[in-house]
Amino acid sequence: MGEQAVLRWGILGAARVNERLMPAIIEADNANLIAIASRRVGAAAATLAKYAPNETDVLAFDDPKLLLNHPDIDAIYLPMANEEHTEWAIQAIQHGKHVLIEKPMALSVDDIDAIAAAAKQYNVMVMEGFMYCFHPQHDTVEQLIKSGAIGEVRTVRTCFSFPMKPARLYRLERDIANGGGAMWDIGPYAIHTARKWFDSEPTSVMAMAKLLDSGADSSLSGILAYEDGRYAQFDMSFERARRSEYEIIGTLGGIKCDTVWQNSEDAPVIHWWTDAGEQHQVTLEVANHFVKEIEHFSDCVLHDRLPALSIADARANCQAIVAALKSVNSGRVEAIA
Repeated sequence: MGEQAVLRWGILGAARVNERLMPAIIEADNANLIAIASRRVGAAAATLAKYAPNETDVLAFDDPKLLLNHPDIDAIYLPMANEEHTEWAIQAIQHGKHVLIEKPMALSVDDIDAIAAAAKQYNVMVMEGFMYCFHPQHDTVEQLIKSGAIGEVRTVRTCFSFPMKPARLYRLERDIANGGGAMWDIGPYAIHTARKWFDSEPTSVMAMAKLLDSGADSSLSGILAYEDGRYAQFDMSFERARRSEYEIIGTLGGIKCDTVWQNSEDAPVIHWWTDAGEQHQVTLEVANHFVKEIEHFSDCVLHDRLPALSIADARANCQAIVAALKSVNSGRVEAIA
C-alpha cells in the first residue's frame, strides 16, 4: 500500500468480542479505528461507548453499507453471527476491503472457497481470526518441539470449555446447521490447536456430542486420526469449568500450555518434561494476542505479506469440523475429505 504506515479499520458488527478487539485495534501501533457499524439501531454507538469511551473521533453507523462504502476504511473486522460470515465477508471484499473474519471463517468448505475466490478476484487479503496463534507462548512451544526435547509428536490433547451464563444462552438457540452450539463457537479453537502441532492434516475423525432440543451441541468430544498411529483428542463444552489448554505428548516427553485464551495482564506458563526425569516450568512475559493479531494483519496488508493464517488453513479446519459433526450424526468414523 505504498508508504501508508497505518491500516484504517472498520468493525462490522456489535458482537461482545469487541470488548477485546476494539481496544486492540486502537492500541495497535499500525492500525487506526475509523468506524463501527451494526444493523441494530444504536448498537454500534453503544458498543463504542462501552469499550472505547475515549475515542470521540470514531464513527458509529446503523447501516453496514455506510461502513462498506466509506472511502477511508482499508480493512474490516467481521464479528457477526457465524452463519452470516460468508455473505458479509464477500460484500466487504467486493467493496475492496481486506477482511479479518472472526472464527469460524465459514460453516462450509464451499463458502470458504467462495470467499477465497472473491479475495483473489478483488486482490484483497482475508484471514481467520485465531488470535491465540499470535501469543509468543506458542513460539516457545514450537521451539521446544524443534529442539527435539520431547521427541516426535505423537498425541495432542485440547480442551476448551466454560459454564454457559444466561446472557449467552443465545449460542444454544440455533441448531448446528445454522452455526449454533459448542463446536461452531469454541470448537474451532479446539480443532485448530489440535491440528497446529502436526506436520500433516488428519485423515479421519470420530466424535460424539450432547445435543439439545434446539439442535445445538452443548458438549462435543472426539479424536482426529493422523497417519502412523498419531492422534489428537479434542473436547469442548458449555457445561464444564473453564479450560483453554493443550498438551502435546512426544516419544521422549511432553509439553502443556495451561492457558490458551491468555489474559493480557497474566504471565503465561509452559510446563514440559521428559522421560529422563526432567521437569521444567517456564514463565513468559505478558502479551496481548489480540493486539498482536491486529498488528500482524495490518502489517501484511501494508507491506503485501502473506498472513500467517492462510485461507487454506481455514479450509482445512472447516473440513475437520464438518467431518466431526458428520460423525456425531452417523455414530461412525468419518473420513476428512
